[in-house]
Amino acid sequence: MSDVDFFFDPVCPWAWITSRWVEEVAQVRGLDVGWRFISLRIVNEARDYEKDFPPGYPEIHGLGLRLLRVAAAARTEGGNAAVGRLYGALGRIIHSERRRPEAGRPEVVAEALERAGLPVSLSDALDDHAYDTVVREETGLALERAGREVGTPIITFGPPNGPSFFGPVIARLPQGPEAVELWEAVERLAHFRGFAELKRSLRDPLQVP
Repeated sequence: MSDVDFFFDPVCPWAWITSRWVEEVAQVRGLDVGWRFISLRIVNEARDYEKDFPPGYPEIHGLGLRLLRVAAAARTEGGNAAVGRLYGALGRIIHSERRRPEAGRPEVVAEALERAGLPVSLSDALDDHAYDTVVREETGLALERAGREVGTPIITFGPPNGPSFFGPVIARLPQGPEAVELWEAVERLAHFRGFAELKRSLRDPLQVP
Protein backbone atom coordinates (compact mmCIF):
# COMPACT_ATOMS: atom_id res chain seq x y z
CA MET A 1 0.00 0.00 0.00
CA SER A 2 1.33 3.41 -0.96
CA ASP A 3 0.94 6.63 1.03
CA VAL A 4 0.08 8.55 -2.13
CA ASP A 5 -1.10 7.48 -5.59
CA PHE A 6 0.07 9.66 -8.48
CA PHE A 7 -1.75 9.15 -11.80
CA PHE A 8 0.28 10.46 -14.75
CA ASP A 9 0.42 10.69 -18.50
CA PRO A 10 4.09 11.10 -19.47
CA VAL A 11 3.40 13.69 -22.18
CA CYS A 12 1.79 16.22 -19.79
CA PRO A 13 4.31 18.91 -18.73
CA TRP A 14 2.15 20.03 -15.79
CA ALA A 15 2.03 16.49 -14.43
CA TRP A 16 5.80 16.27 -14.86
CA ILE A 17 6.46 19.34 -12.69
CA THR A 18 3.97 18.19 -10.07
CA SER A 19 5.57 14.74 -10.02
CA ARG A 20 9.00 16.22 -9.30
CA TRP A 21 7.46 18.13 -6.39
CA VAL A 22 5.85 14.93 -5.09
CA GLU A 23 9.21 13.14 -5.38
CA GLU A 24 10.92 15.88 -3.37
CA VAL A 25 8.30 15.81 -0.62
CA ALA A 26 8.36 12.00 -0.58
CA GLN A 27 12.08 12.05 0.17
CA VAL A 28 11.64 14.53 3.02
CA ARG A 29 8.54 12.87 4.48
CA GLY A 30 9.49 9.25 3.75
CA LEU A 31 6.37 8.72 1.64
CA ASP A 32 5.79 5.74 -0.61
CA VAL A 33 4.40 6.93 -3.97
CA GLY A 34 2.32 4.59 -6.10
CA TRP A 35 2.88 5.45 -9.77
CA ARG A 36 -0.41 4.90 -11.62
CA PHE A 37 -1.58 5.45 -15.18
CA ILE A 38 -4.06 7.89 -16.69
CA SER A 39 -4.17 8.24 -20.47
CA LEU A 40 -5.27 11.58 -21.87
CA ARG A 41 -6.07 9.79 -25.12
CA ILE A 42 -8.52 7.53 -23.30
CA VAL A 43 -9.93 10.37 -21.17
CA ASN A 44 -10.73 12.31 -24.37
CA GLU A 45 -11.62 9.45 -26.70
CA ALA A 46 -15.25 10.58 -27.03
CA ARG A 47 -14.31 14.17 -27.93
CA ASP A 48 -13.81 15.66 -31.38
CA TYR A 49 -10.11 16.43 -31.55
CA GLU A 50 -10.50 18.66 -34.61
CA LYS A 51 -13.01 20.88 -32.79
CA ASP A 52 -11.84 20.67 -29.18
CA PHE A 53 -8.03 20.67 -29.38
CA PRO A 54 -5.25 22.53 -31.20
CA PRO A 55 -3.56 20.75 -34.12
CA GLY A 56 -1.23 17.95 -33.15
CA TYR A 57 -3.02 16.84 -30.00
CA PRO A 58 -4.16 13.44 -31.34
CA GLU A 59 -0.50 12.59 -31.92
CA ILE A 60 0.61 13.96 -28.54
CA HIS A 61 -2.07 12.11 -26.60
CA GLY A 62 -1.48 9.01 -28.71
CA LEU A 63 2.21 9.17 -27.77
CA GLY A 64 1.22 9.24 -24.11
CA LEU A 65 -0.80 6.06 -24.49
CA ARG A 66 2.05 4.30 -26.28
CA LEU A 67 4.50 5.26 -23.54
CA LEU A 68 2.08 4.12 -20.84
CA ARG A 69 2.08 0.68 -22.48
CA VAL A 70 5.83 0.59 -21.91
CA ALA A 71 5.31 1.75 -18.33
CA ALA A 72 2.84 -1.10 -17.84
CA ALA A 73 5.42 -3.52 -19.17
CA ALA A 74 7.98 -2.00 -16.81
CA ARG A 75 5.64 -2.62 -13.87
CA THR A 76 5.38 -6.27 -14.88
CA GLU A 77 9.17 -6.43 -15.04
CA GLY A 78 10.12 -4.53 -11.90
CA GLY A 79 7.08 -3.35 -9.98
CA ASN A 80 6.16 0.15 -8.87
CA ALA A 81 9.76 1.32 -8.48
CA ALA A 82 10.46 0.49 -12.12
CA VAL A 83 7.50 2.64 -13.21
CA GLY A 84 8.80 5.56 -11.15
CA ARG A 85 12.29 5.27 -12.64
CA LEU A 86 10.97 5.01 -16.18
CA TYR A 87 8.66 7.99 -15.72
CA GLY A 88 11.63 9.97 -14.45
CA ALA A 89 13.72 9.03 -17.49
CA LEU A 90 10.91 9.69 -19.98
CA GLY A 91 10.05 13.00 -18.34
CA ARG A 92 13.60 14.24 -18.63
CA ILE A 93 13.77 13.28 -22.30
CA ILE A 94 10.34 14.73 -23.20
CA HIS A 95 10.21 17.84 -21.05
CA SER A 96 13.64 18.79 -19.72
CA GLU A 97 15.55 17.88 -22.89
CA ARG A 98 12.63 18.95 -25.14
CA ARG A 99 12.75 15.79 -27.25
CA ARG A 100 9.04 15.02 -27.39
CA PRO A 101 8.89 14.77 -31.23
CA GLU A 102 11.24 11.78 -31.13
CA ALA A 103 10.02 10.25 -27.86
CA GLY A 104 7.91 7.63 -29.60
CA ARG A 105 10.80 6.14 -31.53
CA PRO A 106 11.84 2.70 -30.22
CA GLU A 107 15.48 3.71 -29.91
CA VAL A 108 14.60 6.73 -27.77
CA VAL A 109 12.32 4.65 -25.56
CA ALA A 110 15.16 2.13 -25.29
CA GLU A 111 17.39 5.00 -24.16
CA ALA A 112 14.89 5.89 -21.42
CA LEU A 113 14.67 2.25 -20.36
CA GLU A 114 18.44 2.02 -20.16
CA ARG A 115 18.58 5.17 -18.03
CA ALA A 116 15.97 3.58 -15.76
CA GLY A 117 17.98 0.37 -15.43
CA LEU A 118 15.38 -1.69 -17.29
CA PRO A 119 15.64 -4.08 -20.25
CA VAL A 120 15.60 -2.16 -23.52
CA SER A 121 13.46 -4.96 -24.96
CA LEU A 122 10.49 -3.45 -23.10
CA SER A 123 10.31 -0.87 -25.90
CA ASP A 124 8.46 -3.60 -27.85
CA ALA A 125 5.42 -2.71 -25.72
CA LEU A 126 5.01 0.65 -27.50
CA ASP A 127 2.51 -0.79 -29.97
CA ASP A 128 1.36 -3.80 -27.97
CA HIS A 129 -2.36 -3.22 -27.43
CA ALA A 130 -2.47 -5.98 -24.81
CA TYR A 131 -1.29 -3.37 -22.29
CA ASP A 132 -4.22 -1.09 -23.09
CA THR A 133 -6.37 -3.07 -20.67
CA VAL A 134 -4.42 -2.06 -17.57
CA VAL A 135 -3.99 1.52 -18.80
CA ARG A 136 -7.73 1.79 -19.41
CA GLU A 137 -8.54 0.24 -16.01
CA GLU A 138 -6.30 2.68 -14.14
CA THR A 139 -7.60 5.62 -16.16
CA GLY A 140 -11.09 4.58 -15.11
CA LEU A 141 -9.97 4.28 -11.50
CA ALA A 142 -8.50 7.81 -11.57
CA LEU A 143 -11.76 9.21 -12.94
CA GLU A 144 -13.80 7.29 -10.37
CA ARG A 145 -11.75 8.88 -7.62
CA ALA A 146 -11.63 12.48 -8.88
CA GLY A 147 -14.54 12.84 -11.32
CA ARG A 148 -14.61 12.89 -15.10
CA GLU A 149 -14.01 16.56 -15.92
CA VAL A 150 -10.32 16.46 -15.04
CA GLY A 151 -6.89 16.08 -16.59
CA THR A 152 -3.49 15.08 -15.27
CA PRO A 153 -2.13 14.60 -12.73
CA ILE A 154 -4.54 13.07 -10.22
CA ILE A 155 -3.34 12.53 -6.66
CA THR A 156 -4.87 10.29 -4.00
CA PHE A 157 -3.92 10.80 -0.34
CA GLY A 158 -4.03 7.55 1.62
CA PRO A 159 -5.26 5.28 -1.18
CA PRO A 160 -7.51 3.58 -1.94
CA ASN A 161 -10.16 5.37 0.13
CA GLY A 162 -8.49 8.72 0.83
CA PRO A 163 -9.39 11.96 -0.96
CA SER A 164 -8.36 12.46 -4.59
CA PHE A 165 -8.17 15.52 -6.80
CA PHE A 166 -6.85 16.82 -10.11
CA GLY A 167 -3.66 18.80 -9.64
CA PRO A 168 -2.18 20.81 -8.19
CA VAL A 169 -1.23 22.45 -11.47
CA ILE A 170 2.00 24.33 -10.74
CA ALA A 171 4.16 26.25 -13.20
CA ARG A 172 7.45 25.79 -11.37
CA LEU A 173 9.04 23.30 -9.02
CA PRO A 174 9.00 24.33 -5.35
CA GLN A 175 11.97 23.04 -3.40
CA GLY A 176 13.07 22.63 0.19
CA PRO A 177 10.78 24.09 2.86
CA GLU A 178 8.57 25.68 0.20
CA ALA A 179 7.81 22.24 -1.26
CA VAL A 180 6.77 20.87 2.12
CA GLU A 181 4.67 23.96 2.92
CA LEU A 182 2.77 23.58 -0.36
CA TRP A 183 2.26 19.88 0.34
CA GLU A 184 0.83 20.57 3.78
CA ALA A 185 -1.55 23.17 2.36
CA VAL A 186 -2.77 20.88 -0.42
CA GLU A 187 -3.10 17.91 1.92
CA ARG A 188 -5.19 19.96 4.35
CA LEU A 189 -7.51 21.10 1.58
CA ALA A 190 -7.83 17.55 0.27
CA HIS A 191 -8.94 16.22 3.64
CA PHE A 192 -11.69 18.80 4.04
CA ARG A 193 -14.51 16.74 2.59
CA GLY A 194 -16.54 19.76 1.52
CA PHE A 195 -13.74 21.09 -0.69
CA ALA A 196 -14.44 20.79 -4.42
CA GLU A 197 -12.40 23.24 -6.51
CA LEU A 198 -9.99 26.16 -6.37
CA LYS A 199 -8.91 27.52 -9.75
CA ARG A 200 -7.62 30.49 -11.70
CA SER A 201 -7.02 30.57 -15.46
CA LEU A 202 -4.06 32.97 -15.23
CA ARG A 203 -0.82 31.01 -15.12
CA ASP A 204 2.85 31.87 -14.83
CA PRO A 205 5.08 30.74 -17.70
CA LEU A 206 5.91 27.05 -17.45
CA GLN A 207 9.36 26.51 -15.91
CA VAL A 208 10.31 22.89 -16.59
CA PRO A 209 13.04 21.66 -14.24
